[in-house]
Amino acid sequence: MSEAQAQDASSRLVVKHSVVIAGHRTSVSLEDAFWRALKDIAAQDGVSLAGLIARVDAGRGEANLSSALRVFVLERALEVHPPLEGEGRTAKQAGVG
Repeated sequence: MSEAQAQDASSRLVVKHSVVIAGHRTSVSLEDAFWRALKDIAAQDGVSLAGLIARVDAGRGEANLSSALRVFVLERALEVHPPLEGEGRTAKQAGVG
């Protein structure tokens, strides 16, 4: 296995972290790539990782926290790299599959 393949495989590993949100301890399971992205976003925003997670938690409504965090990371990524024209294309039209 090449170094790139090993890094890609480790990015997919689900890692469980305990966090304190509003005074309550909870566990969140996310792929390592999402944890790294959340840490980067927290640093960019000048907040702690726990503070960032609490902010996402406060706005998630009925969504599962892990899912809300994944969507948050995706939305931030799309702010930085907006989709190309034709964002409503099917996967086949986009050359996937």
